[in-house]
Amino acid sequence: MWRVRNITLILGGSRSGKSSFGEQLALKGNAPPVYIFTAQALDNEMEHRIRIHQERRKDDTWQEMEAPLELAAAIEEWDTKSHVILVDCLSLWLSNVMAAERDINAEIKNIVERINNCSSELILISSEVGLGIVPENFLARSFRDYLGLLHQKIAAIADNVTMMVAGIPLIVKEKSEASENIRGDQK
Repeated sequence: MWRVRNITLILGGSRSGKSSFGEQLALKGNAPPVYIFTAQALDNEMEHRIRIHQERRKDDTWQEMEAPLELAAAIEEWDTKSHVILVDCLSLWLSNVMAAERDINAEIKNIVERINNCSSELILISSEVGLGIVPENFLARSFRDYLGLLHQKIAAIADNVTMMVAGIPLIVKEKSEASENIRGDQK
């Protein structure tokens, strides 16, 4: 099946430059950018982080939408060829899903299907948490494991995967004709 879409997954640690890199990519697109954010201002520190992100987008270029839980529906709502969709971030979305005690496997399946069927340019940002030590508690281990699974599933269908390290983008996977021939139309 032929699609005019481009899916980019941007991974990295905290304060690695993921969001600003994603915003720069979105602004280079040929369509107006939409910023779907999953963070909730539940405390002063998170409120401050959200405000910093909003300051970078204070002009009229961006449309914004909050989707702490219903991310698949938000992507579907903006999925037209006339928008570049930036999602920031998948790791907070997964944390929200777990806190709401939803069926995590079903939510992951749903979001991966929505992403795979997206016809727009889609930029997905997420924190990479699987590079450190094994967490002590079950909840933290579960989060790390589910997030790793989510990243693998999205990376498999993404056209581009970038790992941000100290503000520098490292290309993990790049769309090319050769890789398209090998990968085919994965679902």
